[in-house]
Amino acid sequence: MPPSPCSPAALAMDRLLAIIRRLRGPGGCPWDREQTPASVRKYVLEEAYELLDALDQGRPEEIREEIGDLVFMLLFLAHLFEEAGRFTLAEALEASGRKMIRRHPHIFGDVEAEDTETVMANWREIKAEEARSKGRRHSALGNLPRALPALQRAYRVGERASRIGFDWDRAEDVLPKVREEAEELAGARRTGDPGRVAAELGDLLFSMANLARHLGVNPEEALQGATNRFVERFQRMEACLEAAGKDPAACTPEELDAAWNDVKRREEEPVPRP
Repeated sequence: MPPSPCSPAALAMDRLLAIIRRLRGPGGCPWDREQTPASVRKYVLEEAYELLDALDQGRPEEIREEIGDLVFMLLFLAHLFEEAGRFTLAEALEASGRKMIRRHPHIFGDVEAEDTETVMANWREIKAEEARSKGRRHSALGNLPRALPALQRAYRVGERASRIGFDWDRAEDVLPKVREEAEELAGARRTGDPGRVAAELGDLLFSMANLARHLGVNPEEALQGATNRFVERFQRMEACLEAAGKDPAACTPEELDAAWNDVKRREEEPVPRP
C-alpha cells in the first residue's frame, strides 16, 4: 500500500522537497542553482554506486544513509524538470504506479501466474505490447540502458538474445569462440591498427561475458571481486615493502614481483589450528 500523506516517509519526503526548493530558490545555494539535468547525472550515478557498495558491505546504517542520498538526488532531478515545466514529481510517480499495476496482472488483474517463469514471460509480453502501442519497434533485446557498465550490459544482451534461442548450448561451446576472438586480437595487434585492436578486444570481452553467463557467473561481480582481491593484495605488498624499509615506488620490477609472490604465498599458507 502507498504511504499515507501523513506517514513519516511522506513527511520526510516533503521536508527534502522543501530543502531543494530553498536551495534552488532566490538567495539559495549558488552551486545548487547552477545545476542542470546534465550536470547532476554523474551525481545520481555516484550515489547509486555508493548504495551498491553499502549493500555489498551489508551495513544497515550505511545502506540507510546511501538510500537517503540517492532519493535526495532523484528528487533534485525531478525538481529541475518541474521547474522547467516538463513534468511534475507527482506525474512521474503516478506513471510508475500505473506501469507496475499494468505489468502485474496476476496481482491486480485476473491473470494466473504460479511461478516466476510465467511472471517473467507475462512481463516481457506486456513490455512488448507497450512498445508497439507507442509505435516503437520491439526487439527481444529490449531497451537496456547504454549507461550500464559495459560488462554488465554485454551479459544482459546475451541473456536476452538467448530467450529466442540465439545462443550456445553449453559453456564448453563458448570456449572455441573465446579462443577465436583471442587469436583475432593477436592478429589485430600485428597490424598495428589501434581501431582494429580496440574492436577485437571488445569482441573478446563480449565473448567472455557470454562464457560467464553460461558458467552461472555475473561477469561484473566476478571482475569486481578480482579487482578487490588485487587491491587488497597490492596494499599488503606495499605494507610489507615499507615494513622492510623500502619505498614501493623505488623498487625494481624484480623486487615488486618477489614481494607480490611472498604475499600470495602467505595467503595460501594454511591457518594453524589452536
